[in-house]
Amino acid sequence: MSDLDLSLYLVTDPGLSRGRSYEFMVEEAVKGGVTVVQLREKNLSSRKFYELAKSLMSLLKPMNIPLIINDRLDIALAVDADGLHIGQSDLPYHIARKLLGKDTIIGLSVETIEQAREANRLDVDYIGLSPVFSTNTKRDINRPLGLSGVKEIASFTKHKTVGIGGINNANAKSVIASGAHGVAVVSAIVSHDNPRKAASELKTIIDSAK
Repeated sequence: MSDLDLSLYLVTDPGLSRGRSYEFMVEEAVKGGVTVVQLREKNLSSRKFYELAKSLMSLLKPMNIPLIINDRLDIALAVDADGLHIGQSDLPYHIARKLLGKDTIIGLSVETIEQAREANRLDVDYIGLSPVFSTNTKRDINRPLGLSGVKEIASFTKHKTVGIGGINNANAKSVIASGAHGVAVVSAIVSHDNPRKAASELKTIIDSAK
């Protein structure tokens, strides 16, 4: 999808949102400038995940903001989501593409330079560079790529890129300056007292770096 705007990519995490609902957090974040939302949920039943995804689709569709489902192709299909994000150990890309069709956004996490090179053989819509910095929100990942890793991948990848992992107001500009098309954040927005304000401040930083 050539017009996919990855500038400020929100990844949900109920454990960090201080009891506030998904719908509240997502709507406030989008009003602040978030351009893509990924629903990531490891602990809900399939029924509850489906109902939540359906609710977020209803919220985001009129706002023209894509909803990406993390990992669960069945949920993405069930709610006709805009996209699916997969990791290196998830369903193979070619199977996901075959089932979802050519118009659905598919993103792929890459955790090493080698994985980013291998991704050049795939027709994914973007790659998530994970993690750029160390982070507490996801522990089952490789050592951080750092800004040098972002810069190296940006030099050869054919894909749009979004950095994730430990990104906040203090370092978002450097990630964009290193060649990423956007940054993905979790706690920098969902743990903030005012998620709309947090998103707005981040979006201003990102836009100024481009």
